[in-house]
Order: sequence, then structure tokens, then C-alpha cells
Amino acid sequence: MWYLYVLECRDKSLYTGITLNLQRRIDDHKNGNGGSYTRSTLPVSLVYFESYSTKSEALKRELQIKGWTRKKKLALI
Repeated sequence: MWYLYVLECRDKSLYTGITLNLQRRIDDHKNGNGGSYTRSTLPVSLVYFESYSTKSEALKRELQIKGWTRKKKLALI
């Protein structure tokens, strides 16, 4: 199972990513071992996620959401 997730960072920005293991990836971000962006905006909190059967579905959705405005992302979560 693949997961698309959205984190809210300390500065209220939204970070979107995909992973196979949601809990491990969130823990990585919270411990400063996630992406370089989230390392600089700790703490982070999980505000939204979706699950998909394939990586390609999750990646497609990630790219879609990353193209959205902040307002549209907030409406989703």
C-alpha cells in the first residue's frame, strides 16, 4: 500500500509526499531525517493522507496536489 501525505510545518507551510510506510516516514520527518525542507521547518504534523494500491497512482496524486494553490490544499484537508 502506498500513501500520499500532507504535513503542516512550523511556518504553516504544507509539505506533500508519498511513502510505503506512513508511520516510519512521519517519524523520519519529525526526527529531522525527512526531506531537507522539513528539516528546516520542524516541528511538523500530519494533517492529511490517502492510500493507493500502486506507486504510480500515489505519484500522480502527489503531483496533482503539489500543483494546487494553498487555498485548494487547505480545502482538501
